Amino acid sequence: KVPYSSTYQVNFFAPWSHHEKFWGPVKNNAMPDVHTQIYPWKKFTIDTFKNGQVPLWNPYSFSGNPHLANFQSAVLSPFNLLFFTLPFVDAWSILILLQPLLAGIFMYLFVREIGVSRVGALISSISFMFCGFIVVWMAYGTLSLAISFLPLALFAIEKFYNKKKIRYLVLLSLTIPLSFFSGHFQISLYFLAAILLFIVFRGLAAREILNIFYLLLSAIFGILISLLQILPSIELYRHSVRSEIFQISEAIPFQYLITIISPDFFGNPVTRNDWFGHYAEWAGFIGILPLFLAIFSVWEVRRKVVVFFAVLGIASLILAVNSPISELLVSLKIPVLSTSALSRVVILFSFSFAVLAGIGLDGLGRGIRDVRKLIMAFVLIGLFFAVLWLLLYFGKIYPAEWLIVAKRNFALPTILFLGAIFAVLISSKEKKFIIFLTSYFLFLTSFDSLRFAQKWMPFDPVQLVYPETPIVEAIKKNIGSSRIYGNLGTEVTAYYGFPSLEGYDPLYIGRYGEFIRGANSGEFLKGERSVVKLDRRGKYTDRVLDLLGVGLIFHPVADTNQGWAYPVWENKKRYELVYQDDKFQLFKNNFSLPRAALFYSYKIVKDSREIIKRFYSDNFDFRNVLVLEETPNLKVESNASGSAKVISYSPNKVVIQTTTNSPALLFL
Repeated sequence: KVPYSSTYQVNFFAPWSHHEKFWGPVKNNAMPDVHTQIYPWKKFTIDTFKNGQVPLWNPYSFSGNPHLANFQSAVLSPFNLLFFTLPFVDAWSILILLQPLLAGIFMYLFVREIGVSRVGALISSISFMFCGFIVVWMAYGTLSLAISFLPLALFAIEKFYNKKKIRYLVLLSLTIPLSFFSGHFQISLYFLAAILLFIVFRGLAAREILNIFYLLLSAIFGILISLLQILPSIELYRHSVRSEIFQISEAIPFQYLITIISPDFFGNPVTRNDWFGHYAEWAGFIGILPLFLAIFSVWEVRRKVVVFFAVLGIASLILAVNSPISELLVSLKIPVLSTSALSRVVILFSFSFAVLAGIGLDGLGRGIRDVRKLIMAFVLIGLFFAVLWLLLYFGKIYPAEWLIVAKRNFALPTILFLGAIFAVLISSKEKKFIIFLTSYFLFLTSFDSLRFAQKWMPFDPVQLVYPETPIVEAIKKNIGSSRIYGNLGTEVTAYYGFPSLEGYDPLYIGRYGEFIRGANSGEFLKGERSVVKLDRRGKYTDRVLDLLGVGLIFHPVADTNQGWAYPVWENKKRYELVYQDDKFQLFKNNFSLPRAALFYSYKIVKDSREIIKRFYSDNFDFRNVLVLEETPNLKVESNASGSAKVISYSPNKVVIQTTTNSPALLFL
């Protein structure tokens, strides 16, 4: 088995979903982007590298789209080296499992460096490596990896202040590109903000202003290395639809904060009873016992590092919640931060409180004889649990079926809390029971975190990862240098290398989205937020297919006469059947333009909205006339003629052979 939801792939995505032999139970159907983006992009990245090219451009989605600049493609990640030494799915599995492992190891190093005991460091590590954020995004291989280097960066900063060795400046510099090359810009920005804040805090606390300068210089050097990824991504972002959409997206409702204690209080997609539908985006769980211990870190409040992480954690949680503060942040129209899911900053809360958990265990051990403070803390926390249970049983705060789920999933946190009280009270009487106390917290923190991770994370049969189907081989045989159209997504087109018109990604060229949406009625429409999909029944759909060289139509037999499918069956003159089995048909488009063609006539239209209207006007001869935005000063002879032929086509290089008796425009 592999950490990839192969059962989800074969049950939900064509062509596999049309074959009953692949059907079966699906553990987790809440991570579609792994299949529609991350996994096929990784396959394309590695294949392109192996063919001797840097994957700058992906010709298989959106009629072509920047790939390295996409950021989530993680083209520059050093972990791509795994795929050159192992079979693809094995390398993928190791990449996924490395994320919590690295997060845990790096956290252990950091909290030990700030003086936390071994057991406290283990609790901090386990809490962080299996916190809600890392677990729910683990299968993607990007977001969790980007944040896993945060404790290593803080370790380098702390080591430099303690040892003043240049190697720790180098280590800090390297952690920054390691995060930015991991594939998620927003999370790497949070990573960078946290380490810059810690550099300044640590320097001011130690009154070592010069060392702040050295560390900031080291961070700047790391940022300069990261510009290899950042600069292309900024350029693509500027041209994307996402850069113009400023709205509160995925901010956590205040009532949902209870899931920090009980992650499945409002259900779980795995058990198909998720009420809100944003489980992954709002995951702030760190474990009831680590949260309990983090509260006891107030006994160590004289340590400035406790104040720092308490403030960072609480401030991050406030930013993640739907509130006037988050509305203000969006209104500032800050690129990336104001156009992405606000809730993801919750990872800084999870990290900060995981650090405080280790400190809290040590503080609890030292202050365990202070019975008055213990009782006060237990009473306050106990009142919270008691009030919530009263509401669940008598408050009618949710529908009855919701309350059943909430009660069941709030039971374990309550039991763990009561057990913690019992362990602490016993240990407060006899010092020899301290080892029992630490063992209790370590064992049950591990149990709670691992239970949560195993419930969410799929481990599915490796034989269901892209199983062979006859239709894929038929497409390879018939597609040539043309494009394909039909109900196939990136999980097929990018993985197997079939050029497609459509795509799904936050970063795509916005004007392309405007062009495709215009096919519906001929009117100008802004591109959609993350999706480009050609209307199956649009007025000008055929015109787009012909212009963009769509020579092959994919059609499931079961979709015939269905409204959601492109009506390939209605025009026998236009489409010629070239393949058929019991599930699928492939049709050749007899009217499509070749992928490369020479044009001898053009119209100049400078306004982007007018371009759409002109192209989609009924009297526009798109087969012979191009629309340009500036004049090419082309002098065409009256008897102009010629031809163009694609000799070879690869992501970064297209070779075209042309013959013409007059200056011409080459349209690719």
